[in-house]
Amino acid sequence: MQAATALSQSKNYAIADFRNPLDIPIMLAGNFGECRPNHFHSGIDIKTNGVENLPVYAIADGYVSRIKMEPGGFGHALYITHPNGYTSLYAHLNDFAPAIQRFVKATQYKTQNWTMDLPLPPDQFPVKKGRQIAWSGNTGGSTAPHLHLEIRDTKTEHPLNPMLFGFDIKDDIAPVPTQVAVYDMRSSIYEQSPQMVSLKKKDGVYMADTIRCNAPLAGIGVNVNDYMNGSENTLTFYTADIYLDSVKQGTVTLDDIGYDVTRYLHAHIDYKAKKQTGEWIQLMYQLPGNALNVIYNWSGKKGVLDITDKQAHRVNIVLTDANHNVANIAFYLRAATDTSAAPCRGRLFKVNQANQFEHPNVIVKLNDKALYDDVCFDFSAVKDAASYSDRYQLDNAYIPAHSYFDISIKPNKAIPFTLKDKIALVYNDGKDETGKAAMLENGWYKASVRNFGEYRLVADTAAPVIKAFQKQGAVLSKAKRISFTIKDEVTGVKQYRGELDGKWICVEQHGSQYFYTFDEHCPKGKHTLVLTATDENGNTRKLNYNYTR
Repeated sequence: MQAATALSQSKNYAIADFRNPLDIPIMLAGNFGECRPNHFHSGIDIKTNGVENLPVYAIADGYVSRIKMEPGGFGHALYITHPNGYTSLYAHLNDFAPAIQRFVKATQYKTQNWTMDLPLPPDQFPVKKGRQIAWSGNTGGSTAPHLHLEIRDTKTEHPLNPMLFGFDIKDDIAPVPTQVAVYDMRSSIYEQSPQMVSLKKKDGVYMADTIRCNAPLAGIGVNVNDYMNGSENTLTFYTADIYLDSVKQGTVTLDDIGYDVTRYLHAHIDYKAKKQTGEWIQLMYQLPGNALNVIYNWSGKKGVLDITDKQAHRVNIVLTDANHNVANIAFYLRAATDTSAAPCRGRLFKVNQANQFEHPNVIVKLNDKALYDDVCFDFSAVKDAASYSDRYQLDNAYIPAHSYFDISIKPNKAIPFTLKDKIALVYNDGKDETGKAAMLENGWYKASVRNFGEYRLVADTAAPVIKAFQKQGAVLSKAKRISFTIKDEVTGVKQYRGELDGKWICVEQHGSQYFYTFDEHCPKGKHTLVLTATDENGNTRKLNYNYTR
């Protein structure tokens, strides 16, 4: 009965009649709703057999409505608006179809800007279903060749689950849950470590012995992966139904997640567990500051399970993927000794309200949307002779912030006049350091940040470092492009510009790598390429590179 209930909720957009965007069978490296750093995965990642430059086709009639070029994210991307109410997005591409590619290049040279996010009218590039629009690639925030395909509701621009559109994807493998996590709902998720219980499959059901919980109110999390035939890549489920004593408490449905709310992934998972263990524990309840209401349908108290009577209560979780494969979890949950929740020993930051912390040399201001749950805010300071402030520890990096918040730090030593506009706020999460330019306001240096952890003020006077992959004066008669790396030690590269023999050229960025693909602007002969890079604090460096083509 529970499996049938889960299946009945499945949407079906197959009436859209979309074709495979490639000429090879669809094999997935990722699916919709997967947990990714800072967001839900918004489409499907289709494998391209480990190679680039496979032909990519329009999945239906329509017109190219948007072209995007960016160093990270989607890289080279095309959007096609279809008359059936949907828009398809093709990302991490290499070149576009010839007419589109010529237009893109002409626009880049006209605007002297490689990046673009350009809307287009319906009559400029109309396409038919099955027409080639591009070649697959590995651009943007891609770590291996593949095609990222999204299908969006044209009116809302919300990505929808492409697995529900009738693509021919062979998958008869059900989700595989490995653990459940039990939380004390009287305490903040950041002030506890859940009780982790391994699951064992018996008679087709994933089971555990009776779990004793030292709380009258419990929340459940699940560590689960899904798979498809012929692929070792992990995927995620489509729906999850949770029951208490055969009474349905609610459903989680991974579909229709807009980019405006995708960061609420941090509240859909146990972010602390992810930071500490690397595991994605997906919550079967809704944190108080989680506004991602579109994926939840509750009949109970937002997934909170009442086991106050200390009786054994049966918990069932039904996990269904988009191909209707079902996995069942079953266990008993009993409230054991009712221990009191631990009191907050720091400054209590309350969820759903503005919070502020003041110290003689530090001010932290958060708006009412910044937190997903209460935070027992802990603060400490450590002397640092090499910096212009102490190292200030703002609680822990395992506490996520939804919105940016302001941090202001007063220097603890005099800053020379020549360095007043060269100060950076450096963040340390315990593993890596990153920095950003800080603005001077009434003796304090201020920046907007999105992470808890350690901060300090440093002087940033070093310009970006530019290195060529090729030797100075090289003869590049057979090369297709010329490449460089640009790295900045403290804040990062804010802007760059390439000029060939005194004229702007299209230098593309991919992470810390920058390259110019030879074109009609670089005829045979000797040339001088000048590459200029500036960091966030205005430190600039130029590299003059001579070569012969």
